[in-house]
Amino acid sequence: MEDVKILDGGLSTELEAAGFLIQGDPLWSARMLHTNPQAIKDIHLRFLQSGAEVITTATYQASVEGFCRYLGLQTEEAAELLQLGVKLAKEAAEEFSFQSSEKKRILIAGSVGPYGAFLHDASEYTGHYVDTMSLEELKAWHRQQIRCLESAGVDLIAMETIPSQKEAEALVELLREFPNTKAWLSYSCQDEQHTSHGENFEEAVKVATKSKQLVALGLNCCPPNVVSPLLTSANKNKCLDIEWIIYPNSGEVWDIHAGWKGCSIERPLAVWALEWIHLGAKWIGGCCRTTPSDIADLQQMLRQKQAAN
Repeated sequence: MEDVKILDGGLSTELEAAGFLIQGDPLWSARMLHTNPQAIKDIHLRFLQSGAEVITTATYQASVEGFCRYLGLQTEEAAELLQLGVKLAKEAAEEFSFQSSEKKRILIAGSVGPYGAFLHDASEYTGHYVDTMSLEELKAWHRQQIRCLESAGVDLIAMETIPSQKEAEALVELLREFPNTKAWLSYSCQDEQHTSHGENFEEAVKVATKSKQLVALGLNCCPPNVVSPLLTSANKNKCLDIEWIIYPNSGEVWDIHAGWKGCSIERPLAVWALEWIHLGAKWIGGCCRTTPSDIADLQQMLRQKQAAN
């Protein structure tokens, strides 16, 4: 259990719980980098205090083009604002290390969301835009964001909530332009077999064989009940030699008109995590609608299992 890394949870969830209105915003939680960076830093710190060892920057829906369009910034200002996401995460990690008696290394992961997140038309949930885009066009879109995050000194890039194999392939190819940078790649999936765009997950994970820079591969922002079937099928693929990363949402469903709908799946994250560890997961946390208390429960479970062994 000692080698399982604990990720953080839903940053936007905590912002909403604090009273900030970000739903429907084309920049989502990334707008807070401009309007209230302290709130983001405070939430990073809260997840660290709950046991997280990996902090993901508030840059999922951040882009230079988006900041210029929606905040009226110049290109250089927009790039600096994107880099601020890294600075805030680093400051939170330093503050936590100063306060904590536990001397553990905190990793800062620079969040890179799918192109559809910028489009703000729910296409990030289907990935259908890749049907009319080339690999080079996808690479061109992501290049500037990764360059900003890399230059700001992240420990690794979180290429997350990727709905299609094609966009994943573009990101893996693009990563080669930053040879000293490590990353993880996580898909979003629509069911127990397929990515959100419809590819077979067992096949989609083979993009990992094209990169020596990926430290982990898996899925995020999916209902927790689809994770084990997806990992079971993918584990049949013997050509993979990489760690699984899993950070699902609560099981509720996002509706672009009504917000979060339905109920969370009753089994807590920590209980699900036991299954995923058995299937080879080495990086575990939560995405939308998971809280610091969920991460604290996960940490407690891991410690109890470690003590029992």
